[in-house]
Amino acid sequence: MASGSTEASLREAELLAKAQSITGLADFGDGYQENLHALLEMYNGSARLSAQGVKATRRRLIALLVNRLLIEQAFERHPEIRSRQLQRPMYMVGLPRTGTSAFFNLLAADPVSRPLLLWEGTYPNPIEDLAPGEPDPRMLALASGMEHFYENNPEFAKIHHARADGPEECVQLLAHTLGSVQMGIEPLISPYREYFQAQDQRANYAYYHDLLKLLDFQRPGERWLLKSPAHLWSLDVLLELFPDACIIWAHRNPAALVASYCSMMQALSNVRESVDPMELGPTVLEYLARSVERAMHARAALPADRFHDVYYDDFVADPLHSVRGTYQAFGLSLSEAAEQRMQEHVRESPRNRHGEHRYSLEQYGLTTQQVRERFASYLERFGGA
Repeated sequence: MASGSTEASLREAELLAKAQSITGLADFGDGYQENLHALLEMYNGSARLSAQGVKATRRRLIALLVNRLLIEQAFERHPEIRSRQLQRPMYMVGLPRTGTSAFFNLLAADPVSRPLLLWEGTYPNPIEDLAPGEPDPRMLALASGMEHFYENNPEFAKIHHARADGPEECVQLLAHTLGSVQMGIEPLISPYREYFQAQDQRANYAYYHDLLKLLDFQRPGERWLLKSPAHLWSLDVLLELFPDACIIWAHRNPAALVASYCSMMQALSNVRESVDPMELGPTVLEYLARSVERAMHARAALPADRFHDVYYDDFVADPLHSVRGTYQAFGLSLSEAAEQRMQEHVRESPRNRHGEHRYSLEQYGLTTQQVRERFASYLERFGGA
């Protein structure tokens, strides 16, 4: 697709005006402008979006901007939201494909847990006139759309299957900052890659914190349960916001996960004209290695009792044992009801229940030795990974 056409479809002023015309609102809040500039520079240039990719990206950006307008309206109507206190949230972090989703979903079976749900991350702003107990129509529409997507993309269901009303990671909320990992492919593409890695995430996480308060205002929870590999880039910022947070760090041999993540990023790159797997592999390897190096550096200066390590092989062998160890590490009580619900979840959630997705490092121009060398410091620190 010609670059001129792409630029005409993804012009900042037009995107902002479209969101304002949809809502009749004008205030997007602060702190997003530089992020949006960086995204659009990449989308309109080196990303080489296809014609369909431009349309999909345009829809997604307008949806995020519409939400920002509605979010600011909600804060204006309910200024008390920002004074809410979120006590001792539990965070699941770790490299992608380390079992974080499986462990996260298992922890969500505890009635005490208040997980972020996919539809909430997609639509954090409230519908003011929704009757108590009435299902949110946005959740129902998203569920229908996702069912249709998986029917037409069964291979992606093997890579990552989610439910609209199920627990999901924080990237959905963080996307509203327009300065996060977005769909996952953005931090792999220059110049956004360099912008993202050099960015001070405090402003983005302050907004994310407010969004959590907004959701807690609508549907309160006893202990928030949250998750994202992207948090590895900002552990220090996370603990500035939540000094009492319980952070679970999942570990797995990187040689077993890099190819899997490459496969996911290749699937998500369908918005681009083309992607060379041999270039994608080294790019993903460097991105993932830098994320754990950033996290290890931050963790060294943070209170040790805020962290607990969980290993993939141990979790697969005995999920409930990993849960008990986690609760014990943070001095939390695991009720009999919670353990029973977790056992039921394990029985109902066998591995690869949506099919097995096959991939290899060689598909992406990588070898096991390359991965081990690039993750040498991580393997030295977490040798049991």
